[in-house]
Amino acid sequence: MTAVLRRRERRGVMTMEFLSAGARSPMPWKNGGGTTYEVAARREDEGGGLADFDWRISLADVAAHGPFSSFAGYDRIITLVRGPGMVLTVDGVGHRIDVPFQPFAFAGGSATDCRVLGGPLLDFNVMVRSGRVRACVDIVHLDGPVAVPVAVAESETVVVMDFQGRAMVRGTSRVELRPLDAVQLRAESEVSASSDATAVLAVVRLTDR
Repeated sequence: MTAVLRRRERRGVMTMEFLSAGARSPMPWKNGGGTTYEVAARREDEGGGLADFDWRISLADVAAHGPFSSFAGYDRIITLVRGPGMVLTVDGVGHRIDVPFQPFAFAGGSATDCRVLGGPLLDFNVMVRSGRVRACVDIVHLDGPVAVPVAVAESETVVVMDFQGRAMVRGTSRVELRPLDAVQLRAESEVSASSDATAVLAVVRLTDR
């Protein structure tokens, strides 16, 4: 079950929303060629489909060669999480995506084909409506109990995804993350992340233009 932790203040609602990996349901790709797991999204119409959103964050299992779905009018950032990687051919130009935790940005409407390198993989996807929302994906490596600050502006939505290891995110409350768990932050002025050992996090910043 998703746990939502809220504290009301005069300037607005400060929230930390835990997004459990175990609560996600598999969904077919828009083109039917693979499986995706939605982490979080903002839609004007809650009944909207896979191609009707302002921003969307997801994970995808990729096990075979084939084309990516077209999302014209969106900007995309993809990051390899697990597996041997792939070669993405975007508008005729090949890009080797075989090093984990290195975000790669491209236009959602580009003709994109995937060639899997040696076996199945898991990737992390961020898509935002072009001209309406700006996205940035930062990779944070945690090493021990030293807290790393995660700045969150009042106008931002920030999603922190755990790629590897276990981490603690502290703001108005504390949320423990295990691999592929995430937490969505809004209007949190003081947030930090730490780990008892080592961990790798993706920090996604979403800002309306």
